[in-house]
Amino acid sequence: MPYETIVFEIRDGMARLTLHRPEKLNSFNVQMHTEISDALDELQSDDSVRVVLLTGAGRAFCAGQDLSDRAVTPGEAVDLGASIELYYAPLVRRLRSLPIPVVCGVNGVAAGAGANLALACDLVIAAKSATFIESFCKIGLIPDTGGTYFLPRLVGTARAMGLALLGNKITADEAASWGLIWRSVDDAEFSPAVDALVKELAAGPTQAFARIKQAIYASGANTLDQQLDLERDFMRELGDSNDFREGVVAFLEKRSPRFTGS
Repeated sequence: MPYETIVFEIRDGMARLTLHRPEKLNSFNVQMHTEISDALDELQSDDSVRVVLLTGAGRAFCAGQDLSDRAVTPGEAVDLGASIELYYAPLVRRLRSLPIPVVCGVNGVAAGAGANLALACDLVIAAKSATFIESFCKIGLIPDTGGTYFLPRLVGTARAMGLALLGNKITADEAASWGLIWRSVDDAEFSPAVDALVKELAAGPTQAFARIKQAIYASGANTLDQQLDLERDFMRELGDSNDFREGVVAFLEKRSPRFTGS
């Protein structure tokens, strides 16, 4: 279906979802949420998709919520929880639960919900000119879109508190050195680096990637014994996969594996 606030395409096992409100720094409105949800429905119904790329158009990745799309009247209460419950929380849950890798290419500023949307993805690669800012405190709010969950787990309590309480902007290089994102690359190398990463994942062992995501995300709540049991169960399952057999044969034959995701 045609979209107005995003660009979405599936090609060669790769889904590319581009936030496309460049005049508004790709900030969220209700229409964008609806269109992203429709696009995710489409890719989940397409068994050919083996990796997803989320990125932005223009000079920003995403500036968070479009405040002009949310009516605020002096003296009247605003139910921000409804926005979280209807839009942001379901989006984070869907990205996290996808059984394929989700790559975020941060091409510019990632602010507020935009920053935390990036952190909800599995791998984040950013152009060096990109910046991250937890801007919620500037308007009297807390980091949403999973921010209070992701930040302390990625960078520790001290840095999470600094980012959330001060709302300071940090560079892509700082984000990478702190462990907030996977890596930063020179602007001139950004597009080819993102494309190479997405193609590598699309050619990988899809079932193993799904279980890697599940195991790593489960580890925070599991005991060591529970995690060891989970590893046993997943290894038992993957040991019976075609990709495992192909990987071993390719190793012995000293060639690159040809994974099929089965």
